[in-house]
Amino acid sequence: MARREARQQRHVIVFARSPEYGRVKSRLAAEIGPLVAWRFYREATARLLRRLEADPTWTVWLATTGRTRRGWPGGRRWMPQGGGSLATRMERCLEALPPGDAVLLGSDIPAVRRNHIRRAFIQLRHAPVVFGPARDGGFWLVGVRRVPGLPSPLFPRGTRWSSKHTLADVEAGLRVPTGRADLLRDIDTVEDWQALPKDWRR
Repeated sequence: MARREARQQRHVIVFARSPEYGRVKSRLAAEIGPLVAWRFYREATARLLRRLEADPTWTVWLATTGRTRRGWPGGRRWMPQGGGSLATRMERCLEALPPGDAVLLGSDIPAVRRNHIRRAFIQLRHAPVVFGPARDGGFWLVGVRRVPGLPSPLFPRGTRWSSKHTLADVEAGLRVPTGRADLLRDIDTVEDWQALPKDWRR
């Protein structure tokens, strides 16, 4: 069994916006300025991709808004998020992958390390869906055991997105057991920004 699990293909999707000045991290930009927010977003995404791509046990995909990968370096696997709500775009990207378990995470969580992703995949051995809870009540990661397909709906109607109820609503509406990955902080507000190490706040 362990050998079969080791050979199974695993996927990591990094969900990102096209890095256009003035169009990323709008809530944070309103408090620290659009230039600082834009620089932070580009650097956080680049660091995350380099960190995750250094692990050979999974395949990293960059899923972006827009129809091209413009603004991000080439040489990596890329997919468009397409149109629709956040839930629709996440489900679309998870469904488009080749066979294998998958996790999807945002690009604005500087604390993410490879061990966090490994533990999320371990949790998928015990539950078909795994969430990485965020400190604001949402989630920074969703993982799915894609055999034979995604639970439907993965993100139930009526979910109160971008609120302290988001994760609770999603879990309450799912009809399958869920697991939990590590609790981390995404960077949306000036309070989140101020909690970062000083080398990020330059």
